[in-house]
Amino acid sequence: MKKTLKLGVVAALLASGATAALAEGTITTVVKISGIPWFDRMETGVELFAEQNPDMSISQVGPASADSAQQLQIVQDLVAKGTDALAVVPMDPAILEGIFKRAMDRGTIIVTHEADNQMNTMVDVEAFDNAEYGAALNARLAECMGGEGKWTTFVGSLGSRTHMQWVGAGEENAKQHPGMELVDPNNESFDDANGTYEKAKEILRKHPDIKGFQTSAGNDVLGVGRAIEEAGLAGKVCLVGTGLPNPSASYLDSGAITAIGFWDPQKAGMAMNAVAKMLLEGKELTDGMDLGVEGYNSVTLKDGPGEGKLLIGNGMVLADKDTYKDYLF
Repeated sequence: MKKTLKLGVVAALLASGATAALAEGTITTVVKISGIPWFDRMETGVELFAEQNPDMSISQVGPASADSAQQLQIVQDLVAKGTDALAVVPMDPAILEGIFKRAMDRGTIIVTHEADNQMNTMVDVEAFDNAEYGAALNARLAECMGGEGKWTTFVGSLGSRTHMQWVGAGEENAKQHPGMELVDPNNESFDDANGTYEKAKEILRKHPDIKGFQTSAGNDVLGVGRAIEEAGLAGKVCLVGTGLPNPSASYLDSGAITAIGFWDPQKAGMAMNAVAKMLLEGKELTDGMDLGVEGYNSVTLKDGPGEGKLLIGNGMVLADKDTYKDYLF
């Protein structure tokens, strides 16, 4: 039997005669931080979805820095203004639980991304299984390291659900290689390439024999890659983490970055908005359905931790210096 999602709040809105408002609704995407390559790329997807739906008001906003309090304020303001749907990439899912519940209680559609532990969401959209992704990053790191030596991890924040899942799965994968020794794990970067660079230099000084880094936030590979390259360790210290091809290109070419893992933020932005639009229209989500977005053509629909659903695509990509040019964005 196919899993389906019908949300009472959508039915209530439709029954109340709000059909016209739903057909010409407002969807606002709220990202972790504005002005960085990862979410600039996501904005291209939001803009493309807006072009495809000219009768709707569709846009993207986010805080100027990776600050969960700033993101909370933006969401609160949008709910107060009465946006019909929010598509949010939470900096810290727990911080947003209260406002999400209040928003849904008043009829706002809530869709999230990178937050499969979010209780108060209607649908959390994931590009892939997060445990599989973290394990895949670490498997590539272990291959580069020859299965032995010191390694460490970076996360955007300790409150970032997906980042903690990825490094946690990396630790589990590393248990297959008894020679791998995890040191000083879970360094918080707050998605700041310069801050990550400084922290990576500290780690290289503290552990001059370190052989590997597994990173999570989109800018982490840039900061760590810069530190590795400046230390003359390109090709000697392994670095595998989440990143985008264009910003990572020079470090991939030099060997300062071994490999990057990613999904296309453009497609994720479109997928979130597609789900939000379907919910606004009172449509059903079904297991195996096609969202009409690459990487989300046959999605898996599961029960989430709350009353909402978890929607999983198949958009994971791993690339190195030999393959990254196939994904230039």
